Amino acid sequence: MIDAASQALAFVDGRKREDLASDLMLRLALTKALEIVGEAATQVSEAGRSEFPCVPWPQIIGMGNRLAHAYFDINQNILWDTVQLALPGLLEQLKAVLESE
Repeated sequence: MIDAASQALAFVDGRKREDLASDLMLRLALTKALEIVGEAATQVSEAGRSEFPCVPWPQIIGMGNRLAHAYFDINQNILWDTVQLALPGLLEQLKAVLESE
């Protein structure tokens, strides 16, 4: 999860929201990275998830599922906002979880 989240943040470094419209590779890379984050979250046991309620597990899993199965119905604004606004905080939470183990 940490690797995929870090990669997504690296992909948008120095980029603008407008780049999503013109750069298919960027859209696909971000979509795949967030899919991986979501899929990895499903591999965390219920006990593990309940041990760290500060991590929004259902939303992470839901986003991963949405990206994996709604191929041509992905809102680019939501994709961009998720990476820019939600992912940095999530990455810090995940690192804290890892350090506590």
